Amino acid sequence: MVFNPCKKKVGRWIIEILINVFLLSMLAVTALIVVRTQNLFAVAMLTGIYSLLSATFFTLLDAVDVAFTEAAVGAGVSTVLMLGTLSLVGHRQKKQRTVQIVPLLIVTVTGLILMYGTLDIPPFGEADNPVHLHETTVHYLEESSHETGMPNVVTSVLASYRGYDTMGETTVIFTAMVGVLLLMSGRRKDETGGTDDGE
Repeated sequence: MVFNPCKKKVGRWIIEILINVFLLSMLAVTALIVVRTQNLFAVAMLTGIYSLLSATFFTLLDAVDVAFTEAAVGAGVSTVLMLGTLSLVGHRQKKQRTVQIVPLLIVTVTGLILMYGTLDIPPFGEADNPVHLHETTVHYLEESSHETGMPNVVTSVLASYRGYDTMGETTVIFTAMVGVLLLMSGRRKDETGGTDDGE
């Protein structure tokens, strides 16, 4: 039996495509369930599952650092903050009689803008993408020390370019924490005021 490396590559490519399609389908199903569910505890758990699925998808795309951040922040800290909020506001969503048009419009416009912004991104995995070109690699090696002041290209990427992303993630977590603390302080004031009135 003659070993054919081309067949092995094709089989591996097909398996990767099937796994990606499965993960994207699970993400879509989870998002639809989150939208339709009125039990807020279930919503908090499902958003954690959504974050874990996203982290798995990022890992398959060889973005392990982003996957680690998504798992830690999305499935870990955010879920804890949401559960802390639910302990104050209850587990059931209040039914709304009218459809909120403005939030739906904002989300739709934002989604369309994001999709429009992806049109200029080169196809994933193509050999002639800018990141794979020799000139781009040489530019990173030569210019990163001038742009960041760090002689090591890996250190410059992690400590400088990725620093903006880390700063944004820290801002999101800080904002969520402040929101939970404000909810908790408001609840305590309500409870204190009710006790005073009763006396």
